[in-house]
Amino acid sequence: MRNPLQRFLASTELDTRQLGMIGALAIIWIAFNIFSDGLFLTPRNLWNLSVQTASVAVLVTGMVLIIVTRNIDLSVGSILGLVGMVMGIMQTEILPVHLGLGLGHPLIWVLSLAAGLVVGVGIGALQGSIIAFLRIPSFIVTLGGYLVWRGVAWWFTAGRTVAPMDSTFQLMGGGPAGSIGAFWSWVVAVIACAAIVAGLYFGRRQRERFNFPQRPVWAEAVLAVIGCGITIAAVWVANAYPWPVRIAETYARANNLAIPDSGLFIAHGIAVPVLIALGVGVAMTFLATRTRFGRYVYAMGGNPEAAELAGINTRWVTVKIFMLMGGLCAIAAAISTARLNAATNALGTLDELYVIAAAVIGGTSLAGGVGTIAGALLGALVMQSLQSGMVLMGMDSPLQSIVVGIVLVFAVWLDTLYRRNKH
Repeated sequence: MRNPLQRFLASTELDTRQLGMIGALAIIWIAFNIFSDGLFLTPRNLWNLSVQTASVAVLVTGMVLIIVTRNIDLSVGSILGLVGMVMGIMQTEILPVHLGLGLGHPLIWVLSLAAGLVVGVGIGALQGSIIAFLRIPSFIVTLGGYLVWRGVAWWFTAGRTVAPMDSTFQLMGGGPAGSIGAFWSWVVAVIACAAIVAGLYFGRRQRERFNFPQRPVWAEAVLAVIGCGITIAAVWVANAYPWPVRIAETYARANNLAIPDSGLFIAHGIAVPVLIALGVGVAMTFLATRTRFGRYVYAMGGNPEAAELAGINTRWVTVKIFMLMGGLCAIAAAISTARLNAATNALGTLDELYVIAAAVIGGTSLAGGVGTIAGALLGALVMQSLQSGMVLMGMDSPLQSIVVGIVLVFAVWLDTLYRRNKH
């Protein structure tokens, strides 16, 4: 006989591993809130945490597919740094000076982002082709890339910082202007809740169509309530964080708004980089679970020899995965450079460590064949929560690196135990 908790988990089909991660995240948040005298669980810190997580979250969605196919990419931080530098030079020198578009031209941010995507995808294609066709292990190829692309970024600018970024491009970094405000945040919440309910409904129809076992109706309702509840709570927190007083007053004067005696409250709402990360997460989840390419990726990870015998062009799939990773590096670079309003040579340093750690913590097995985008995004939030909490507590950078290293080893150990017990 199963106990009530086991029956609940079986009925709702919730992933016990991800539930464990959510529990660990809750413990981390509560602990840091206690040790930081209540600073961690404030709307301001949680909003900043979401923005800080966005770049790693974008990268980890691609790292999942790479690790699932039994590969690794140690060059993501260096690619991010190089692509960020390319986009910075496009905005400050090439487009306004050499091509005469003029500062503030509406095409500057578009062309800069397009150039970054071309460079990122091109680097991914190069590394993927070397891995797939020359049969050089991905560890070696991307370790070389880790050194090469960081060196190219420095050589490209002789070590200088490139700034400032285009004003429209800066919106991808967050801040008061780079947020969508309270009204549109609630619109996003309504759309997200409708999508959750629709997804459960059509999933049930799909199961019925193929005569698969159905979840009880009450379990579907519980999942809908949980999903919508988390969405509403997240938007409420985002809307509880107001603009800084001086920025709000300047905005009010520019728009002839009356400033009440109690002060003007203008909510940030959801930040643009968070929307980008969520959009990438949804797109990558669809790619991994609903497309032929996604099935090929997991088939390769489960048994590469069998996948090749089944007619899957494993070499071309490998190239595509690394091209996708390069494109995601470009998106993450846009978020990072826009947030800093500058392209620096330190951009992306150690990001590969955080991305790989987030993927593994999120349940992606280094043995290949197993991993989810949702779990990896949760892993990215765990990693960034650790870093944010340690900063609030005033821990030195070397100590932060020690903690991250220990967490990574512990996560791999848990993954080993999980797979051993499952078999």
